[in-house]
Amino acid sequence: MSLVVYLAAVVFGMSAVLLYRPSTVVRNPLNLSTCVAIVLGSLVFVCAAPPTLSAVNSLTGTPNFGAPLTYGMLSAYSCSMLVLLINWRGGPRPLVRRLVLRSIAAYGLLVLAIVVLFALSDADTERLRDLDTYYANTPFMREMILLYLAGHSAAMLAVCVVCLKWAREVTGLLRTGLRLILLGVLLDLTGFQLTKYTAVAARWSDRDLDFLSTDVAPPMASLGALVCSAGFVLPRLVPPVRAQWQARRDYRRLAPLWTLVRAASTAPRPPAAWWQLPQARLQWREVSIHDALLTLAPYFDHGVRERVRDAALGTGRSPHEARLQAEAAMLADAARRAAARDEPPETGRSYRLHATEVPGPSGLVELARALDRLPPAPAAPEGAVPPPMAGTMAEPEEPHVA
Repeated sequence: MSLVVYLAAVVFGMSAVLLYRPSTVVRNPLNLSTCVAIVLGSLVFVCAAPPTLSAVNSLTGTPNFGAPLTYGMLSAYSCSMLVLLINWRGGPRPLVRRLVLRSIAAYGLLVLAIVVLFALSDADTERLRDLDTYYANTPFMREMILLYLAGHSAAMLAVCVVCLKWAREVTGLLRTGLRLILLGVLLDLTGFQLTKYTAVAARWSDRDLDFLSTDVAPPMASLGALVCSAGFVLPRLVPPVRAQWQARRDYRRLAPLWTLVRAASTAPRPPAAWWQLPQARLQWREVSIHDALLTLAPYFDHGVRERVRDAALGTGRSPHEARLQAEAAMLADAARRAAARDEPPETGRSYRLHATEVPGPSGLVELARALDRLPPAPAAPEGAVPPPMAGTMAEPEEPHVA
């Protein structure tokens, strides 16, 4: 059971590492409150594990000293969840600051009350797993147990209400994350708190339902924390992963275009590091291709472009598709001329490719696809240079393609 609790603490705490960089946390109250809530949640699991409780009791020399420590930490976690909700909802900064201070003050008094009640109680018998039920009828300990449960329940119910409201107002990954947080909180409310309340109340009527508190509540609390951490991480982690995956696809789609123009690129080659992220590789390939297009621009034969464009329009292609095919043919012809060290054509003039008019790699990807779909070269007038097929300058791809 302790292994499960420690595992939940590690996973819950790691979600803060995945969410934010330390340098950016302190500048944003929402980021800071989110990280504090996650870290406190992980500390609650560490403190609640029987080995930790035994170590704390031994170090302090006070039986059950780990109980007010754990309950105080749980109350601080509950407060951090309320602060997170306040910052998440936003509003005028004075109002937000006032609500945050009120929440901290209320739960600060709750923690103080827990410590005072423990000091007034008679709890000399060390209980590492069943303290809540063992001392359910003990004066002051009984009040301490009910107090920490009530404080935690109030915070979790507030989280449920807010998540239900916001889940109807947002879409996409944020809605999925809110639903996961709601599911985790419901698991905490029903699997942890309700079972604790039931086991304690059973002791008041001289019934033994201790297994609910000792065997059911801890794993349900761990499961709820794992689901909550998934809700926190999902909206922040999935978009970067998706962006890297798209960058990898675009990098591979640019391979035909890069194979054609790489000999003309004067951009410095990057270090052949296999651990480079796809976005970094794609950025370098975009820069290198644009550099090569500038080098090949003097070799553009607009007669080739116009003949291929007219032929494409004659076969029913849209103006955009005809333009892409014509530019691909003109680029292939320019690459052939540059490789053969021919003189630039007399028809050369300033021209801007569609791939250079749109931001990002989408234009280059369209041009690379057009290279693979070049139609057979149309009949050229006598003395004119016919446009070559794509791949005239084909070379093996570099070995570090993602």
